[in-house]
Amino acid sequence: MSFDLVLFGGTGDLTWRKLMPALFQAWRHGKLPADGRILAVARDERDDAGYRDWLHERLQAAESAKRPSDEEYTRFAQRVHYLRMDLSQPADYAQLKAWLGSRSTPGGADTVVMYLATSPHLFPVICEQLGASGLNGERVRVVLEKPLGHDLASAQAINRAVGAVFTERQALRIDHYLGKPSVQNLMALRFGNALFEPLWRRESIAHIQITLAESLGVGTRGDFYDRTGALRDMVQNHALQLLTMIAMEPPSSADADAIRDEKLKVLRALKPFTRESVGRDVVRGQYRAGMCGGHPVPGYLEEVKVPPDSHCETFVALRTEVENWRWAGVPFYLRTGKRLTARDAQIVVNFRPVPHQIFPGASVPNRLVIKLQPEDGLELQLLAQKGSGHGEQLTPVTLDLDFDKAFATQRVGAYERLLLEAIAGRLNLFVRSDEQEQAWRWVEPILQHWAADPVGPRPYNAGTWGPSAASAMQSAGEPSTATAGVTPSANVVL
Repeated sequence: MSFDLVLFGGTGDLTWRKLMPALFQAWRHGKLPADGRILAVARDERDDAGYRDWLHERLQAAESAKRPSDEEYTRFAQRVHYLRMDLSQPADYAQLKAWLGSRSTPGGADTVVMYLATSPHLFPVICEQLGASGLNGERVRVVLEKPLGHDLASAQAINRAVGAVFTERQALRIDHYLGKPSVQNLMALRFGNALFEPLWRRESIAHIQITLAESLGVGTRGDFYDRTGALRDMVQNHALQLLTMIAMEPPSSADADAIRDEKLKVLRALKPFTRESVGRDVVRGQYRAGMCGGHPVPGYLEEVKVPPDSHCETFVALRTEVENWRWAGVPFYLRTGKRLTARDAQIVVNFRPVPHQIFPGASVPNRLVIKLQPEDGLELQLLAQKGSGHGEQLTPVTLDLDFDKAFATQRVGAYERLLLEAIAGRLNLFVRSDEQEQAWRWVEPILQHWAADPVGPRPYNAGTWGPSAASAMQSAGEPSTATAGVTPSANVVL
């Protein structure tokens, strides 16, 4: 299979931090089709050799296990090319078309992937110019990097511009969380095994927590982050995609549209927010100076390029429900934030207690912990009798499956998987436009409420789990799920 992958924004952070390292790993693993070319596009004056040298320097910053040797990079770099382009100039797209047609084999590549690793405001311009240049044929796919819009109206405008040039099956909206191996195992866990599906409903499950916690701050991205915030950056896409995969009904097949149809039904069934429920069920916060990893760190307002009076949220916790027969009355708690205690992404399914307790002492409900990062695996927390005497209390025990160890030789990174899926034309791991717009529709009442709220986010110290109001929100409606004998990250509740 032959392919041409064009990276618009070829000198941007996303390209050299994520995309090029992922492509190198795919090449190293023997997964990148042999007859493929990679073209980086940017405004800088460079030639192929200059770009390859520039990229080589940046790939040396990768962790040692993923860093290419000089010999490896020389071989990989033979696939990498560079083209200077002004993305608003039709003549430059003519040069791109000529480069794509320069293959020695007639007819060009089997697949052409246009990856838009640029600011979203450039998406309509790029797509319009690609269409005008005839670079939107059936072999062409366009990958759209998040954030896809700033609100529902801007997302719909981008989708209209893209849809005027490309069909829905040609437009791949990327969410890198969907490429994580542990997220893929959500589908296998639910629909490849008979064990959990009979319990996967309101009669057996008390509540579900989704946590996407980061210990890092905004770093040098303060200007971007201040225009975005945690709700747009993490909840509207990553957290809601995880929620849909947890809550969706079994699809009729593994076909992309069958899966995405079921995810859309979940988004449409989410309990809509009102002015009153935003104040009750949503907590936003902003980190202040504190200690992370044993070192003092600045507060958000002291970060580079952050306005001193910013009301941008760096933390969001919310409570919602899926209003259908399977999930009616089951709370879903979503939490994400920066400068929290640890980097920890996980989904915790809290089962209901047994209906009649025959053992002495407090009953601890079973829990299923789906670990997304930094570890990748499953924990099923059960109760067992430690001793053999009469009246012994039950003790929590854990069945722990470490995917990193179990599948060490087969595991691939999220961007590596998604890039290979885009080249192959498999759509299962990409978001459809109606999914994306429905997610914006659901979060918009929160954005509107915050825009009219003069108080702003609640402060929390860096190195903590966010504002205390987030924990109080759950404890007001649910018994605590904190237990002895579980990992500290799984012990944290909203």
